[in-house]
Amino acid sequence: MIIENQTYSYDAGGGIGYAQIRRTDPRIAAVVHHSLADARTILNIGAGAGSYEPEDKYVVAVEPSAIMRAQRIERGKSPAVIGFADKLPFDDNAFDATMAMATIHHWPDMAAGLAEMRRVAKNTVVVMTFDPSALKDFWNIHYFPDVVAAEKKRYPEIDFITNCLGNCEVIEVPVPLDCVDGFQEAFYGRPEAFLDANVRKAQSAWSFVSDDVVARSVQHLADELASGEWDKKYGHYRTQPFFTGSIRLVVARK
Repeated sequence: MIIENQTYSYDAGGGIGYAQIRRTDPRIAAVVHHSLADARTILNIGAGAGSYEPEDKYVVAVEPSAIMRAQRIERGKSPAVIGFADKLPFDDNAFDATMAMATIHHWPDMAAGLAEMRRVAKNTVVVMTFDPSALKDFWNIHYFPDVVAAEKKRYPEIDFITNCLGNCEVIEVPVPLDCVDGFQEAFYGRPEAFLDANVRKAQSAWSFVSDDVVARSVQHLADELASGEWDKKYGHYRTQPFFTGSIRLVVARK
């Protein structure tokens, strides 16, 4: 069962331990940082614990969650401004670039948030998101169909983002086999990770289905791992260096 009309809250417990699972993967970071090009000043919106922030740039972070802001400090990142994407407390063109990493599906008003990203950026807007039309390409849909269905409802279509921002390039981002950023596709070749409740807790989609569905889904995967059925169907992923699934980088320039 999918739980309807629910908003994910990092401060209600969802953010505890997040930074241990969701970390900056250097291969994905290289794509992000290349897209930021020669920007010297960057605003990171929905910044969380600071993943993918370039260390050689002047970065200002905006983050509404107290738990996530605290994890920034624990990771040695600069403190974040308390704020929301749809009402950024900055002047027009205040930054060379704005970035939003795997966060816009949490925003109540995505169109307003994207407009704000555009407004405060002199040149470049970089959005990391997941293409809902590509979710079917990952094997998890055969084990966690309700979780995938919940995600599909939350992720905006890529055309929606490009229409909001205008003049966009959409980049498919390959996920490495040993990816250290624990979103679902990061474990395409390491399925045992989904049996760990801490890993699932760092993936917000699991909170949008009932406990019974979670238990059933995880048991289904556990049973097929134990019997060898998963490896029979999908074992080639254990040695596949990269998987190109739903992760996308949308880059807009003025």
